[in-house]
Amino acid sequence: MITKRVIYEHLKKVLDPELGINIVDLGLIYDVKVVKNNVWILMTLTFPGCPLGGTIKNEVNEKLSVIENLGKIELNITFNPPWDLSKISEEARAEIGI
Repeated sequence: MITKRVIYEHLKKVLDPELGINIVDLGLIYDVKVVKNNVWILMTLTFPGCPLGGTIKNEVNEKLSVIENLGKIELNITFNPPWDLSKISEEARAEIGI
């Protein structure tokens, strides 16, 4: 069964190419919904116009595509609210020294 927990586990394998920290702990994932075997993700990037957005999006699709019986992946990027340092998990803060 595909659950939000399973999706988050796979999203934690996606690293931000510049910071080397997973996109979940960076606070880039705003919401995940699973309906049957389809997944909807709302996420952001560290700043609008981030040149690595396409790379991150491809990596998300790659990491999720290994989930058995996964249907459609809908990945939506928003900048509302904009990302900021307050969204980083405590573990990631310790890792990058803030």
